[in-house]
Amino acid sequence: MSELLIVDNDKESRKEIQSLIEESKYSFLSIYESSSAHRGLLLLKQSKPSALIIDLSLPDMDGLTFGKTALQLYPELPIIVVTQLKMFELVQSSINAGFAGYLLKPLSKNEWIKTLDRVLIPVLSQRVDHMMKNGKEEFTADLKNPIGSAIQYLQLNYSESLTLKALADKVYLSPSYFSRIFKEETGTTFVEYLSFLRVQKAKDLLRMSSLPIDVIANNTGFANSGYFATTFKKVLGITPSEYRDKFYLGTESPVTVTRGGA
Repeated sequence: MSELLIVDNDKESRKEIQSLIEESKYSFLSIYESSSAHRGLLLLKQSKPSALIIDLSLPDMDGLTFGKTALQLYPELPIIVVTQLKMFELVQSSINAGFAGYLLKPLSKNEWIKTLDRVLIPVLSQRVDHMMKNGKEEFTADLKNPIGSAIQYLQLNYSESLTLKALADKVYLSPSYFSRIFKEETGTTFVEYLSFLRVQKAKDLLRMSSLPIDVIANNTGFANSGYFATTFKKVLGITPSEYRDKFYLGTESPVTVTRGGA
């Protein structure tokens, strides 16, 4: 799932950034925020966001240091500085550190969107390319954490035909016991979780690729485009076509070809 992490001590600044995102074509992004580097680092490790937005004046750590720490964790992570500090030395230091952008407060809406386009579209495109290559990573079940292992397997194989029994076998549990503890640990059933996961993957393809909707349905594990459309609307409240019309970021005109209705 795509996310943005905002680390800024100024609550009003965080609100401004969030408002600009929610009013833009990037409103699909989940936004996490923190007023300190310490909590920001925890959120960074938990969410692995698509981009990190930081102020340089943080209460518990220099912003440049925090950004460099983030890049040690995720070397390809785009970092955008949003600050009131208009100093050439800081701009130069940010560039030398490998940050992706340096913007001054208050933000210009046009400049902000241009920066997001430059930073986010390559990240989201790369994610889609990885999905389309469909390279299977090696899976080894951790018997001490069967549900975590099951979720890892689903993340790697969501496009395949999957059943509860087959997944239970992968983690060496009986189907009935697996079903019960899966619901206890995730708060949802196996079928609900798999449907939600497939919809999340489909959202990336709808936003960034020009693939026909029936092809996207097939590549994300749905039996046909009709079932895909029904499931998608149940989860998000709109059809795949409506979602694409609202959030498409690709450079080519999307092709909407369906079988069974979408």
